[in-house]
Amino acid sequence: MIVHPSPLPDEPLSLQPVTGFVLERAGKLADKEALIDGPGEWSLTYGQLEQSVFSLAGGLAASGFQRGDVAALIAPNSPWYPVVFHAVAVAGGAVTTVNPTYGAEEIAYQLTDSQATLVFAADMFATQTREAMNRAGIAGDVVVIDSDRPSEGVAMQSLMGDPITQVEVDPHNDVVVLPYSSGTTGLPKGVMLTHANLVNNIEQCVSSVASQTSDVVLAVLPFFHIYGMQVLMNDQLHHGAKLVTMPRFDLAQALSLIERHQVTRFFAVPPIVLALAKHPAVADFDLSSLRQVLSGAAPLGAEVAEEASARIGCEVVQGYGMTELSPISHATPPGNYKPGSVGLTVANTEARIVAPDSGEDLPAGPEGELWIRGPQVMKGYLNNPDATAETIDHDGWLHTGDIARIDDDGHVYVVDRLKELIKVKGFQVAPAELEALLLDHPQITDAAVVGRPDDESGEVPLAFVVAAPDCGLDEQAVKDYVADHVATYKHLGEVRFADAIPKSASGKILRRELRELVDG
Repeated sequence: MIVHPSPLPDEPLSLQPVTGFVLERAGKLADKEALIDGPGEWSLTYGQLEQSVFSLAGGLAASGFQRGDVAALIAPNSPWYPVVFHAVAVAGGAVTTVNPTYGAEEIAYQLTDSQATLVFAADMFATQTREAMNRAGIAGDVVVIDSDRPSEGVAMQSLMGDPITQVEVDPHNDVVVLPYSSGTTGLPKGVMLTHANLVNNIEQCVSSVASQTSDVVLAVLPFFHIYGMQVLMNDQLHHGAKLVTMPRFDLAQALSLIERHQVTRFFAVPPIVLALAKHPAVADFDLSSLRQVLSGAAPLGAEVAEEASARIGCEVVQGYGMTELSPISHATPPGNYKPGSVGLTVANTEARIVAPDSGEDLPAGPEGELWIRGPQVMKGYLNNPDATAETIDHDGWLHTGDIARIDDDGHVYVVDRLKELIKVKGFQVAPAELEALLLDHPQITDAAVVGRPDDESGEVPLAFVVAAPDCGLDEQAVKDYVADHVATYKHLGEVRFADAIPKSASGKILRRELRELVDG
């Protein structure tokens, strides 16, 4: 077995429940703004945040909510989001975070599968939440988090009670959050993350993410997704930073908020970095306060990262993780940037590179499936032991389903998803490589690549391309551009022009939708 340990020194890990850890600086920072609602310009101080969390926890306990119960939260980013999240944690329960753009049927599936008994929602989503609750057979009212006079259900303020202390939990075994992920394959599954998973992953990333009390962080990535939940919400609050929340991404508004609040850290996904690199509106704002942009959730081409960095005048780096890893296994410490790298394996973590066909462990250099072992590895998938066993082996190694390589300095480069590789005449073609190349074309604003069945080659790469308005770009020009840069077996078999590339809320390309277009 060839194990690649983290090159970073181990960090001391914690045994405390997540809320006490996240809010451990709240008393000393009681008068400092913790969260600012970007569009509305209202805020909660650390003192107000702490008071609201423990008062709502008291109200939940008084209403019969107990250790092990599950509450669902269906809302966009706002200062109220961590109030609900941590009140449920203090009351001993688990939160299942739901994408608020889901329809009633999708919400009902998650409510049923997670066995939620209590549902919080933003007022604008209360009606579809009520419909979902009816489908799932959940009695009681929707608890509306952001209105004193909700259009449906009851106001969260009516549930506030006498503050309570943390209900006794077992940090290593008690699940505190149930986000949903498809993992390496299949339908969405509840990912069981414990108090220890969340706390330890923040501790592991002290030197890599390098959060500071002086930081002002733009929080546009959704808190319902593990990236926004942990790297923005919990990590930044733990370190005493100031969060400026946005309910959805709007480039002009984001740039305005960066300028107005002197934002220092911007956690992003590749489409946002692409906008920073290429969109003309960026030139209209003063972004000099930024000291780092960190991109995650999907591969980012080195050329786009460097173009964005040069344009906005700060470091643009990548990290890597997944919901099942709470979420970070790799990040780039300040000053350790390498083009195309997702950074170093974080502290207290081991990695392996394993050949998909032979199962052979690989040294630095060759590409193989990335396996991870460490305290951030999930407890398992809810009510799905078979899927858990397929993802985490008996030695505790989580098989990520991602193809990567590691260099002699310990930097990791994620090539692509194992299941997304295109096989051309026996050769493996990584869509991310071709997408990064396409995005470097001055007349292409977005792109995605999938495999198309081909009688001669088995598969050929098919590119969906979003071209700049009125640029006159045609299919042959795109094919010729790619052919000038890559080996013959990577040449595009077809190019289709599109108005937009379908993506999830976290910025990942929805390849299944594109494959359906190909198959159709």
